[in-house]
Amino acid sequence: MVACLNAGADAIHLHVRSTSSDEGAGSEKESLNAEDVTRTLAAVRSVCEQAQIAGPKNVIGVTTGAWILPDTNQRLQAVRAWEVLPDFASVNFVEDGAVELANLLLSRGLDVEAGLSDADAAEVFVRSGLAARCIRVLIEPQEQEIERALETVRAIEKLLNKHSAELRPLPPTLLHGTEATVWPMMDVAFARGYDIRVGLEDTLVMPDGKLAKDNVELVAEAIRKVRSDE
Repeated sequence: MVACLNAGADAIHLHVRSTSSDEGAGSEKESLNAEDVTRTLAAVRSVCEQAQIAGPKNVIGVTTGAWILPDTNQRLQAVRAWEVLPDFASVNFVEDGAVELANLLLSRGLDVEAGLSDADAAEVFVRSGLAARCIRVLIEPQEQEIERALETVRAIEKLLNKHSAELRPLPPTLLHGTEATVWPMMDVAFARGYDIRVGLEDTLVMPDGKLAKDNVELVAEAIRKVRSDE
């Protein structure tokens, strides 16, 4: 993680993992359990402190994806129980309870980034009235064919532009693809003036198709592309 920040990343988005196999507010894989969140954030921040990384680059965010805890009420209860808070959290507006979850996070002093995977999610986001309170909008199409993914991007953009007056000020926009579309979508993001993200969550391969060694190699390549595009 420190190497990613040193390579040029402005923020770290991570998925908290559980150390137990108990069900409840998480699983043996990803977790929203308060103890797991506390343990993870303490470890991450300790590493950053030891590496003397501070300031605006030291921003740690977590996912709140419904796949971790599908029951909306249980997910909200889990987030209410957090004692140590991340700097921001991602909320997928395509998921049930997204608006309530975003409001809960904001009420606890967390920044929220709004994940929009399709036009329906964008519609929920627009109706929520939360645009001005979010730190960024993530346009993140899930389609694996680039043209279909771009259709989704255009549909989201069209809806946001249609409601631009009521969304002002619209937070910065980040565009990223998934798997097959990660690298071509990054070029689209450059062309549109959007922010970007990259990591093993989204792709395991470099632009040439070779397996990435780690997140650091992906970030370094993205930074190289940013600088070559300037």
